[in-house]
Amino acid sequence: MNLRDLDTIGTPAGAVPTMPVLFLGHGSPMNAIEENEFVDGWRSVAQTLPRPAAILCISAHWETRGTHVTAMARPRTIHDFGGFPKELYAVQYPAPGDPDLARETQRAVTRTTVGLDTAWGLDHGCWSVVKHLYPAADVPVLQLSLDYTQSPQYHYELARELAPLRMRGVLILGSGNMVHNLGLAAWEKMDAPEFGFDWALEASARMKHFILSHEHQQLVRYASQGREFSLAIPTPEHYLPLLYALALQEETDELSLFNDKAVMGSLTMTSLKIERDPGSR
Repeated sequence: MNLRDLDTIGTPAGAVPTMPVLFLGHGSPMNAIEENEFVDGWRSVAQTLPRPAAILCISAHWETRGTHVTAMARPRTIHDFGGFPKELYAVQYPAPGDPDLARETQRAVTRTTVGLDTAWGLDHGCWSVVKHLYPAADVPVLQLSLDYTQSPQYHYELARELAPLRMRGVLILGSGNMVHNLGLAAWEKMDAPEFGFDWALEASARMKHFILSHEHQQLVRYASQGREFSLAIPTPEHYLPLLYALALQEETDELSLFNDKAVMGSLTMTSLKIERDPGSR
């Protein structure tokens, strides 16, 4: 569906709501098939969203040289993990794609050439959470890749160019983890409901302070924030989707946190929703 068609398919021009933006701490792939408080949190937030025309997901698990957007009509479900139960590998999420929206996204971004990808599909950073938001798999889903050669500032500025899609009914969703250090994870605490190392909790608290006070540049310059941030973000791929969500926050938007817990010592499931203040619509 071409997003311009939203003005002509039964919704009056200007009546399409400005869609919220989400960042979801996705955690373990097992969240795709388990029932827990984080899954409940995703489902609950889905109930507060206008129905999107489509979803554009920025997942920690699709890193490329250059920026690409999935452009196939039927994206495959990618099981990009190992060592999990066979039930997880049996999961399929057969949401349609949207080649027209892929081209709209390509045109929206001017700071680089966005490639149209027909090989990737939906990785677990995307489908493991989206399946709880829209279990019927009846909303078109696309993914935008993370260019691993570029700086956090580059990603933040690129994300700003996606803003017009919000006004065309597209739910933009970043999927990663604010604090994500598997190398230091306390695997013996995997089943504990909440556990965080001191450095992880300190990093999380400072991140939330910067988020809630709209100090985005402090978050973009995370590498200069000291030891706790260095431990929390040993590699950037799970953190960058947060910057994509925050870059889309407007001055009149409201921001709320949910699923705000640490697990296995070195990961946080903290998620956020950005939405237009009802008084400014």
